[in-house]
Amino acid sequence: MAYIVLFYPCNFYTWISEKRKVGISMEKVKWGILGTANIARWATIPGMKKSENCELYAIAGRSLEKAEQYAKEFGIEKAYGSYEDLLKDDKVQAVYIPLPNDIHLKWVEASLKAGKHVLCEKPLALNAEEVKKMFKTADENGVYLMEAYAYLHSPYIESLKNDINSGIIGDVDYIDTAFVTQGYKEDFRLHKEFGGGAMYDLGCYCTTMILSLIDSNPEFVKASAEFSELGVDYMTAGIIRFANGARAAFNVGMILGKNTNSRYDRLYIHGSKGSIRSDVEYNQEGNVSYNIYTADGMTVRNIFVPQNYALEVDQLSRCILSGEKPHITKEFSVKNAELIDKVLNEIGFWN
Repeated sequence: MAYIVLFYPCNFYTWISEKRKVGISMEKVKWGILGTANIARWATIPGMKKSENCELYAIAGRSLEKAEQYAKEFGIEKAYGSYEDLLKDDKVQAVYIPLPNDIHLKWVEASLKAGKHVLCEKPLALNAEEVKKMFKTADENGVYLMEAYAYLHSPYIESLKNDINSGIIGDVDYIDTAFVTQGYKEDFRLHKEFGGGAMYDLGCYCTTMILSLIDSNPEFVKASAEFSELGVDYMTAGIIRFANGARAAFNVGMILGKNTNSRYDRLYIHGSKGSIRSDVEYNQEGNVSYNIYTADGMTVRNIFVPQNYALEVDQLSRCILSGEKPHITKEFSVKNAELIDKVLNEIGFWN
């Protein structure tokens, strides 16, 4: 017997539509961007433009020329030729940081101490101690800090969690996930000194997916990797055992050619009463689906996913405006960083 169930996200966007009907104006948070990285251009800035409570007000680059180019392209009011100058702007309430991994700590700390709320690209830091230091600074300065995993804001993830919590597949005892993409020709992710490599760039997706779906603490981690001549892991595979007996496996790599659009994503969740299979790409938008297999047959979940980067900016802006709790919490970011530390230690990344 087969069932088809349609899910439509009844979330902040539905609330927005109702407010528009009655003509209620919405307060907005003034955002700045530290850096002119590609992810800002193709993902986060378009998300900010779709956001209902974000005003993209300022951008800073390593050169004023590059910042002005972005400002003109996206209609941003202020452009700065240094990150320090943007942080001195009292009108900026929150900053988005898409800088290379190795300088996240420096500029997250500087932003927090300047009294700015911060959304920082994943991985938040190079190790768990840096993550803890950042959140301590955020607490001391009374501002929010959230790690930018846009995909975790997706109604697709919410639907997966709801199905698992409903008990439809029973107790989760095994998760298998993969994220394999291209090798790149020229990119900071190919350099160890910049915090590059497959685990930092892609593995953090797999570990956050696993930790989102298994409510227990990792107690055993094993991993191995293939390294490039520049010292970064081209491909890493790992297994994790949790305190509740559940297990997980992951594979990540930058091996599918050079500067291609090729990628491979996989998610399989096994439970005591059934399983879930999905080939949805991490951060995929639009109409997505996954299949649930039980003794009663197969159920197809169809979900519409809006722009994930807009969802994460909206969410942190609501935290600032109304005190909502960050969706990606301090506890979750620390737990994930500690797991990544264990994997990197296993593969000898920093040896």
